[in-house]
Amino acid sequence: MSSKYKPIPRGTVTSPQGFLAGAIYAGIKTKGDGLLDLGLLCSEVPCVVAGVFTTNKIKAAPVVLCQERLARGRAQAIVVNSGCANACTGEQGMADSLEMAELAARKLGISPQQVLVASTGVIGVPLPMENLRTEIEAIRLTPEGGHQLAEAILTTDTFPKEIAVSVRLGKKEVIIGGVAKGAGMIYPDLATLLCFLTTDAAIGADLAQTMLRKVVDDSFNMIAIDSDTSTNDTVLLLANGLAGNEPLKAGMAGAKVFQDALREVCLYLAKGIVRGGEGATKLFEVRVEAALTLKDARRAARAVASSPLVKAAVHGSDPNWGRIVAALGRSGAEIDPSKIDLYLGDTCLFKAGSPTSFDKEEARAVLSNSEVSFKVCLNLGKESATAWGCDLSEEYVTINSAYVT
Repeated sequence: MSSKYKPIPRGTVTSPQGFLAGAIYAGIKTKGDGLLDLGLLCSEVPCVVAGVFTTNKIKAAPVVLCQERLARGRAQAIVVNSGCANACTGEQGMADSLEMAELAARKLGISPQQVLVASTGVIGVPLPMENLRTEIEAIRLTPEGGHQLAEAILTTDTFPKEIAVSVRLGKKEVIIGGVAKGAGMIYPDLATLLCFLTTDAAIGADLAQTMLRKVVDDSFNMIAIDSDTSTNDTVLLLANGLAGNEPLKAGMAGAKVFQDALREVCLYLAKGIVRGGEGATKLFEVRVEAALTLKDARRAARAVASSPLVKAAVHGSDPNWGRIVAALGRSGAEIDPSKIDLYLGDTCLFKAGSPTSFDKEEARAVLSNSEVSFKVCLNLGKESATAWGCDLSEEYVTINSAYVT
């Protein structure tokens, strides 16, 4: 992590000034799935809000509601549940999302229009609103409640993902915190995930939205566990301005510093999602360099990171570099086969379009590590991009063959 950003020990989404959170078990998930499944995050004052959502044309009711409310540019709270996606639930699904917002607003003493809603879990199942009507009110909000919120949003995740960093903007120190979930249906634009980011920095709504889109493109849009895009993907940023910094504007030196720190937070959470992917035992990084355009670099990196055959090869520690080259060829990126160089760690597997003589057993040993890196040099331009994927194991099939049973 850059020296510009200081990690906060046990940092979470409530580390910035003025944020509270809490969670409770509301009977949405079965007891065997975990003890927490309903959470609430709020700021003591209204916030500037920015959001990025799924590109799937089938959108869950809470996503539609958030997109509508995002146009106002202000929000103060997020109510979220796991165990039920509230997707493909018709008019009742929207009515339930609206009621969730109303229940949270009543508890907090704010307008329902200031409350955003998020859900994750099984598609096509209605929310048990009779439970939520009592349990939202029962949530206890504390400055340490971000840790509970990080647990409450989990579905098949194996561990919570949370972080906070501090960064200096002029004479003021501001904090950025975040929590995220995601383990399956992970594919770029967006990956299937929920991510809530908070900051006590003062920032304009338009700049916040621009920054969030850029950092999501570099982080959550560059990870792949499988090749499915969810109906519920939601990334929300709340900025309450309580740090008292000069409000960030485009072109200010502090704006770039803040955006870089926000990217650091999102990269940490995104890689955590891949590490905790369904059935995952390895994280692998794909760095594409010397591409003709940034779009080409991203396309190429994501094609390799999301290839089931590459994932299977990584799982079996099989140095089958042909699968990587084939993925590059179908990526849609501009390539010249005679110019491609491919590396596994420091070992060159493929040089200027031809195979090299490398020690296969040494390559297997490298691939057996829990973290693996590939580098591809297209040698056509100056642009680069990095994507992250995880291996494809038998456990992934087991989890997804019985997700609702």
